[in-house]
Amino acid sequence: MAAYDNPDISDAEFAQFQKLIYKIAGISLADTKKVLLAGRLGRRLKHFNLSSFGEYYRLVAGGSEANELQTMVDLLTTNETYFFREEAHFEFLAKSIIAQHPAGSPFNVWSAASSTGEEIYTISFVLADTLGLDASWSVTGSDISTTVLATAERGLYWLDRTRGLPDSYLRKYCLKGVRSQEGSFMIAPEIKRHTRFMQVNLNRTLPALGKFHVIFLRNVMIYFDADTKRQVVARLVEQLHPGGYFIVGHSESLNGLTDVLQTVKPTVYRLPL
Repeated sequence: MAAYDNPDISDAEFAQFQKLIYKIAGISLADTKKVLLAGRLGRRLKHFNLSSFGEYYRLVAGGSEANELQTMVDLLTTNETYFFREEAHFEFLAKSIIAQHPAGSPFNVWSAASSTGEEIYTISFVLADTLGLDASWSVTGSDISTTVLATAERGLYWLDRTRGLPDSYLRKYCLKGVRSQEGSFMIAPEIKRHTRFMQVNLNRTLPALGKFHVIFLRNVMIYFDADTKRQVVARLVEQLHPGGYFIVGHSESLNGLTDVLQTVKPTVYRLPL
């Protein structure tokens, strides 16, 4: 069957994908995202030589292609990120949270929607600067997308991705690419040894992750409805040490979602001791 170059997607077909991505990831895909979905998934129709989005939906929902459902999730959940995004959070991490942490004690952070890794490594740079490279600290990065996790774990970025990254950190904690890797930089091994990466669906029962002193869940809850937000927050709060901090994006709030955490300042919350 011949595939269309730019197939149209009907309202009924779009509604099928809205329900599917909500069921899998808890993401409420707004009606205004119809063009975005068609653009991101259109290439998969071409790949399988399909002529409609309905055919592609049946393929992914029916499970005839074992890895395609994950590919669809990857395409629909990948979002923009960059180093030191919402910089005030990292200043608060260094000057308030870490400054109050008992010297010499382990310090563990979870970046719960880590995308391609810029947030993980930003946190790591701050911890390396404040606690030292030889101290006992770790940063766990998780995402529902295996594609972005692979990028994060590799820790290789093009130099045009240094938006927000101070030159001092680029010099101290990154290695400049040479020869075939010219124009890129790699996160230094002494930083990477403090990190780990896991695929985690926040809309499901969480795997064994351990407890954390800080959890970053930024710029992802805007895609959840109120019930999903409450369920996700409840799951993540269970992973906090008493006195631990929960940080959300600047366009997000936990008001009305939990009565367990106390507000420290807008977007920053704490579990009582």
